[in-house]
Amino acid sequence: LSRACGISSKFKPRICDACAGMGGDSLVFASLGANVTMVERQPAVWSLLENGLARLIEAAKDDPPLAELAERLTLLQRDSTLYLGECSQGAFDVVYLDPMFPPRTKSAKVKKEMVAFHQLVGADPDADSLLAAARQAAKYRVVVKRPRGAQWLAEARPSHVIEGKTVRYDIYANSAIPK
Repeated sequence: LSRACGISSKFKPRICDACAGMGGDSLVFASLGANVTMVERQPAVWSLLENGLARLIEAAKDDPPLAELAERLTLLQRDSTLYLGECSQGAFDVVYLDPMFPPRTKSAKVKKEMVAFHQLVGADPDADSLLAAARQAAKYRVVVKRPRGAQWLAEARPSHVIEGKTVRYDIYANSAIPK
């Protein structure tokens, strides 16, 4: 995940996590030194994130490392396509997209917490339209998390792909990350 977003000891990007969900990936980015804007449109999920961020800020009052982590996280309740469309070109170094995965064809069941999350959030029928707005708002790259065998988002061929056992990161490069 950090490699896909280009995070290194020399490059701590400004990241927009445009499909924040439960905030796990955003927390990883912030713990690696990136400044992260989390965008979530679903009100119930946004409320959960807001509560978690408020508890992190409260716990950080007596813990300087947690305070640094909390300072790197910003939460917005917005539709990501609209938000990114309003951003200036290159507003973020990296835009990270993790839309709802397409329906599974395998017989293995999805984890219980993801079943509940899918029931709460529903499908992401507009995920394809998000890619164009993300590419405009990203200075260096857009990273899209997908199931390993899934179609490319918006049927757009990525510049580069990093594959894991179950997921892959499609990278749409706008320009090279500084070294």
